Order: sequence, then C-alpha cells, then structure tokens
Amino acid sequence: MSLIFGKIDYINLLPFNVYIKKNIRSSQIKSIINYKKSYPSNINKKFKKKQIDSAFISSIASRSQNALDLGIVAKSAVTSVLVIKGKYKKDIESETSNALAKVLNIQGQVIIGDKALKYYHENTNKNEYVDLAQAWQDKYNLPFVFARLCFNKNERYLKKITKNFDKRKIKIPQYILSLYAKRSGISKNNILEYLKIIDYKIGHKEKRAVKLFLKLTKDYK
Repeated sequence: MSLIFGKIDYINLLPFNVYIKKNIRSSQIKSIINYKKSYPSNINKKFKKKQIDSAFISSIASRSQNALDLGIVAKSAVTSVLVIKGKYKKDIESETSNALAKVLNIQGQVIIGDKALKYYHENTNKNEYVDLAQAWQDKYNLPFVFARLCFNKNERYLKKITKNFDKRKIKIPQYILSLYAKRSGISKNNILEYLKIIDYKIGHKEKRAVKLFLKLTKDYK
C-alpha cells in the first residue's frame, strides 16, 4: 500500500504537517506516505486526475468528493485570504477564494496564503482590503471552510493517521518557525498568532457553511 499525499506548504497547514512528521514515527509508515507539493488549485487538479490519493482540497473542488471531518476553517477574520480593493484580479492559486469573492460581490485583487498574511502585517490601513472570511461571517453568521481533507482511496488508513490530530497539542519547533519566518518574511510571533485563528475540525456549523457555499457556487466556473 502507498499513500500519495498532496502537500500545501502554507503556514495555515503547519500544525498538521508537524503532526504528521512527529507522530508517524514508524519508518515503514513513513515510507508509505509520499508527498507532492504544490499550491491549492494545482493540488485540486492532481487530485481529480487521481495523481494523488489525499489532500486538503479547496472547498469548491471538494464537491461530491470523499472527505473526512478535517479542513482549514476560519471562524471570523482569517488575515490570509484578502481582497485588495480595486480592479478584480483572481489569485491563480485558489479556486475557493476567487469564488468566495464573487459570491460576496467584493471587487479587487484576491490574494491568499503567506503572501496575503505578509500583506496584512505590512499594511496598517485596514480600509485598503477586505478579509473574505470576516465578510462571509458578517453576511451568513457562519465560519468559512477553505479546504477539506479529501481522499480517493485508503479511507481507513487516513482516518487512523489523523484521528489524534489536535492543533492545541502541537508545538511548532523553533527551527521550523525560523524557516517559515525567513521564507515568508513574517515574524515568528505573527505566525504563532495567526495559527491561533485557524481551526481544523469540521463540525455541524462548518458542514452547514460548506453546503451553503457549494449551493451558492453551483454555477461557478
């Protein structure tokens, strides 16, 4: 058996990536898991072509896919999915965020991930941009689920290796924080504060949010 996992190397999945690295100690199990790194929209394409077995798939691409109750969730402002006010321009890295901006009828340049988080910390004028997760919360009084952990096969195995994942118990090693801080240009303290915002469990309200978002985007291309 092998498990090809699509890895999105953004800060928002740092706790999950650290969990996998620290808690799967068996060399046999580690040899089973192979990673393919890319950005969200490209991972979506590879997943649908069955070139990867499991990944955090953008919510809009998770329609009709098999998924666990794990994802990337924001309860309010997320600070890493923004629209800079002005002329509309999509972010090629994220299908979900582009669709969310359209659903909310927010015009401007969509930016996501670490580059959006860096922009947030470098721009003190909060009137220059809109936080899409906050805008969704304000309109629908629901959290927003940006991605879901989906699988093409090996459901039982995936459940086994993720069942004990709890971000509250994950301590990010300093050397990894330093690596991400250097790469992203975001301070270690700001990374840790950001990770407090991100949730991963998909419960009743999160499922309602996914259902509503997929309904609102059923004709999105």
